[in-house]
Amino acid sequence: MLKVHTLNIDEIYVPAGRRKELDPEKLKLTADKIMEETEQNPISVRQGKGRYVLLRGVHRLEARKALGETTIKGHILQAKQR
Repeated sequence: MLKVHTLNIDEIYVPAGRRKELDPEKLKLTADKIMEETEQNPISVRQGKGRYVLLRGVHRLEARKALGETTIKGHILQAKQR
């Protein structure tokens, strides 16, 4: 089982390819779920140079940013760079 960490949102880099996946409607739905406390799935990141790099969970991350949150739950994976 993967350990869940509390990550600082401002330490997470979102690659351009992940930003392109953003769907405004899905972002709103995700934010609504967070506010209702029904969205609790951790995001996935890998360690980068001095920051984390987002692998999965762009809508969850951006929704929490939009809600003014400063931390998010996440899994730190040992992923290879592409």
